[in-house]
Amino acid sequence: MATSFETALGQWREGERRLAGAPLEHRAALEDVVTRIEAELRRRLGGTFTADELAELYERGTDWCTDLAAAVAPEAPWAWDPRTVADAAFLRYLRDARDFAGGRRTEP
Repeated sequence: MATSFETALGQWREGERRLAGAPLEHRAALEDVVTRIEAELRRRLGGTFTADELAELYERGTDWCTDLAAAVAPEAPWAWDPRTVADAAFLRYLRDARDFAGGRRTEP
């Protein structure tokens, strides 16, 4: 796998930091997009998945996240940056991975 879980995790955490640092007037649109991407991750991976499976999906690309963001928030181009919205959504969805708890993987 070209993008290891650890590398992806760092990118996801940076996305969450960007989201937290966004201007207040942008946050509603950003959160709407992140929530919708999380719902799509749930559809794509289901409720039972591993951290590595999530990282593999991420490695395949996030263009679909940009498309989804533009559809959810067409008047908010600041909410289309996958480095913010996709990465934050992947981090949030990671919390539901069966092998992730307390901010780290619980199994190798």
